[in-house]
Amino acid sequence: FTTLTNTVLTEFPVIPHLTLQLEGLMVTNTNKYPVFLFLLLAYVFILIANVGIVILIWTDRSLHQPMYLLFCNLSINDVMGNSLLIPRVLADILVPPSEHLIHYYECLMQAFTGHMFGTNSHTVLMIMAFDRYVAICNPLRYATIMNGKMVIKLTVSAWGVSFVLVAILLGLTIRLNRCRTLITNPYCDNPSLFKLSCEDVFINNVYGLAFTVILLSSSICSIILTYSNITAACLTSNSKSLNSKALKTCSTHLCLYLIMLASGLIPIALHRFPQFPEYRKISAILFYVVPGSLNPVIYGLQSQEILKCLSKLFHLKRVIPSL
Repeated sequence: FTTLTNTVLTEFPVIPHLTLQLEGLMVTNTNKYPVFLFLLLAYVFILIANVGIVILIWTDRSLHQPMYLLFCNLSINDVMGNSLLIPRVLADILVPPSEHLIHYYECLMQAFTGHMFGTNSHTVLMIMAFDRYVAICNPLRYATIMNGKMVIKLTVSAWGVSFVLVAILLGLTIRLNRCRTLITNPYCDNPSLFKLSCEDVFINNVYGLAFTVILLSSSICSIILTYSNITAACLTSNSKSLNSKALKTCSTHLCLYLIMLASGLIPIALHRFPQFPEYRKISAILFYVVPGSLNPVIYGLQSQEILKCLSKLFHLKRVIPSL
């Protein structure tokens, strides 16, 4: 009996109260290193591209415009979200599933950062849409409205609203007692955490649903309203330069929004198909990786000012025509 007990304890180690186990990605030995390399290269690119754009905008005075300063929020958000997720996923890929252990407080921090990332993706793009609305629909008052104080107010509002909403979301989860330790995800999030409890989670489900509905409806309605007004302004204007400016800047912003929206809705849709758990896990990770990789590329390539600064920085000989 003693021998059997020791064998069971060896094969199934006792997990301390504050230690949780992540299910992680179920990758085979054949796919382990290609997946690891892909995520590593993606993470390095996200860091270099986003940090590089933020440094470029802050060091070049010609880029000290509301549009670029607001975009810095998106780059900072991408770096924050990916930095607390990808390194942990990379570490778990290289070790056996039994060693996918995470401390409860680290799990909470990861969940908080993940939900901040997702919420900020909406709120930051909403304030960027407001900036485009003022620039195109009220060009003569743009400098007056979008001054330094307004940029700071919009930035604080975007991050502040996200912080309050996510803090309440996780606050409702922290109050619950836990009776399980397995998180069936490659990383921690709020649903995974409150599923560890055996208590009634009705309030958590109601607030989580209300949170999602309010965020998505506010985000989508603000984008539709903004672009409806911009379209109306372009149709009633005979200015080709205004229409060209609207097409260029708004197409970039709309592209970023659609990428973020699609990356977030795919994992939600895959929850309806429990027979594909690995696809859901992969899509959940790509929700961080895809926008973080594409945002600086799309915005950088579409911005003549950023391209000009890069050309001066790297002493490129070709001259980029001005708008």
